[in-house]
Amino acid sequence: LLGFFQSSKMETTHYTPFGVLPVIQDGDYTLYESRAIIRYYAEKYKSQGTELLGRTMEERGLVEQWLEVEAHNFQPPLYDLVIHVLFDGKRGVTPDQKRIKEDEEKLARVLDVYEQRLSTSKYLAGDSFSLADLSHLPFGQFLMRGLGKEYMIRERKHVSGWWDDISNRPSWQKVLQLYPPAV
Repeated sequence: LLGFFQSSKMETTHYTPFGVLPVIQDGDYTLYESRAIIRYYAEKYKSQGTELLGRTMEERGLVEQWLEVEAHNFQPPLYDLVIHVLFDGKRGVTPDQKRIKEDEEKLARVLDVYEQRLSTSKYLAGDSFSLADLSHLPFGQFLMRGLGKEYMIRERKHVSGWWDDISNRPSWQKVLQLYPPAV
């Protein structure tokens, strides 16, 4: 993934309708929204390195399924936890403990589903690392560092092994070296 970003310019001032980042400029092509960007690069560079979208239509379907699970089930409660645990106090807002507890419960249910899935396959979409796994790294990093909630991963044997596998990939370690987490 790092090689993909080195070959294109990450643009931080380019106009987007919603004022969102990240934005990439690849020649005359501009694209925003992180999941759209990773899909674009995975497709564009599929002949180089790891096949991140799956080798068959069925594998692609599973990758897309787990990307949707990440986007709609994993990331939302984790995003809320980041906001309420890490940033509310810094903004002078009292963290909403009821909301934090609800988000932890939602995330625990998602991780329980992951534990079941990962008991039968090495990665979420099968036996090969894919975008489905990669997409968990940015916000998963907050869970493991900063929130003090790494136990949510560690108390699940298969999720813990999966996290160690994906988060120790040389490409992710390089990303962390180039862009150290703010927390």
